[in-house]
Amino acid sequence: MARIVLHKELFDYDTELRKKYPVICGVDEAGRGPLAGDVYAAAVILNDSVLIDYLNDSKKISEKRRELLYDEVIAKADAYCVATASVQEIDELNILQATMLAMKRAVDGLGVSPDLALVDGNRLPQLNCKSQFVIHGDAVSASIAAASILAKVSRDRYMRELDEKYPEYCFSQHKGYGTKLHYEKIAEFGISEVHRKTFLKKLYD
Repeated sequence: MARIVLHKELFDYDTELRKKYPVICGVDEAGRGPLAGDVYAAAVILNDSVLIDYLNDSKKISEKRRELLYDEVIAKADAYCVATASVQEIDELNILQATMLAMKRAVDGLGVSPDLALVDGNRLPQLNCKSQFVIHGDAVSASIAAASILAKVSRDRYMRELDEKYPEYCFSQHKGYGTKLHYEKIAEFGISEVHRKTFLKKLYD
């Protein structure tokens, strides 16, 4: 018999909030820390009838499991949107403001106006709806956890696409993060157009 892992407390958290705010949107980002690539954000609206086995903070789930959950979240969500802020926007605005912009784009792209947006972290983007932040929200709220899956998987797929375009940097291995391998490749091949110049200012200068 298949083993079921349901983190029911995440769904209970959202269910309680829906007594006051019937339509809840979870919002999370992926890719704030890397040296290269766009920053991603996702917004997801679930309803009380939805339960998803294994749904949890995307960082606590294997890549294979995240890919499966990505499809299930999309199939079961009432609405969802994945959005980005570009490398150019990151360099122009700074990473925090670019992340807030990506989050706003994700919520605006839902096509539904939520009664409440639950945002992972301790900062809020400027949204056209009521919002509240939830620290470590992807381990607290099912809606945020679902958003974390969509954002993480979407960005990982994007980095694999960049790997095909710039194979010399091995993006599929480190996803743009500042690993030893990544720094070695930057030292060997220089800074590409998909690198965040403000993150590599000393090298760029």
